[in-house]
Amino acid sequence: MSSSVTPRIPAAIPAALLDRIRAVAAPLEAARELPYESVQLVRDSGLGALRVPREHGGAGGSLVDLFRVVIALAEADSNVAQALRPHFGFVELLISQGTLAECDRWYPKVVAGELFGNAASERGTAHPGEIRTRIRRDGANYRVDGTKFYSTGALFADHVVVIALDDEDRRVRVVLPAGREGVELLDDWDALGQRTTASGTTRLSNVVAYEDEIALDATGRQRRTHLGPYYQLFLAAVHAGIAKAALADAVTYAREKARPVQHAGVTKAVEDPLVQLAVGEMAAGALAAETVVLHAAAEIDAALALHAADGEGEGESDGVTGDPQALHAAAVTVAQAQVTAARAALSAGERLYDVGGASATLREHHLDRHWRAARTVASHNPIAHKARVTGDWLLNDSPPPLNGFF
Repeated sequence: MSSSVTPRIPAAIPAALLDRIRAVAAPLEAARELPYESVQLVRDSGLGALRVPREHGGAGGSLVDLFRVVIALAEADSNVAQALRPHFGFVELLISQGTLAECDRWYPKVVAGELFGNAASERGTAHPGEIRTRIRRDGANYRVDGTKFYSTGALFADHVVVIALDDEDRRVRVVLPAGREGVELLDDWDALGQRTTASGTTRLSNVVAYEDEIALDATGRQRRTHLGPYYQLFLAAVHAGIAKAALADAVTYAREKARPVQHAGVTKAVEDPLVQLAVGEMAAGALAAETVVLHAAAEIDAALALHAADGEGEGESDGVTGDPQALHAAAVTVAQAQVTAARAALSAGERLYDVGGASATLREHHLDRHWRAARTVASHNPIAHKARVTGDWLLNDSPPPLNGFF
């Protein structure tokens, strides 16, 4: 699946690329056809290496750079943006806690255009994040067995990042080639929204894993890193893109298709004060969502700028740890961004019909995809918890939980 030519790494997503992705987004979502070509366009653009440090051949972009790209991509097709969340997350993991050996191994693959998917979460556990997949020693190598769900982006990826428990019940990260024997990727994701993110089942049956594909994965539960805020801000960025997409469709529909109600006293829908109000409120929400996401990204960037080398000695991590207190504060800002962006996207998906009226509900327009996508993304982590944790921080100086949800 990987590109054979090392791509140029742009600092922003090209408008022509966005246009091509946007043009097929609605029909693909309506037919529930996976956007392989759209993901390939992103792969070929080199944007997958946007955050890879310059010394490793990447663009060395900031998180503000990345989230500008994510918002733009989510506006074109939120499914594509969401499908790439694990890939960019793997790069962030290397930035945060990658050992020298891991960085030397995986960064060149990212720069070459290879993508990394996700196989971490499981169904049927008492709480999200609990792991039953096991990795065991098998001579000089290892074997992995288990079943994953929410394997976002795995069907588009060259590598699947698996979380398993070893014989000592430690969380272990295993990076497996997607095509390795025993790795089975199923297209069985059946959610009401984000229907083409390839977030279904991964089955791992006696899959061989090698020493240099394995690393301990406990850091995020021992101290604050920027990985939790990154993953959560990515969801907010997708929401911001959805809000902008719904706004764009509302404007187009009002101009080209909508009819004014008889009692509005106007000849065109765009002259109806209530239509103008709906569009104006959608615009305000979309702007607020985008602004707060980029503000939170800048806060994480600033916290990372205060980093110190993590570990000493050959083979130890040279990752960027960030200032703990600044990262606590950034995590709270991200939580506020999630509240703002989720509400903006959900509201935009609903207010769209105040602009278009009953005819806008026809399936041929596919306008319902915006609300369905926003509702699905918002279901990852309830925003009520985000608001509560923010209040606890402000009232009691209580830091957010040390898990991937903050």
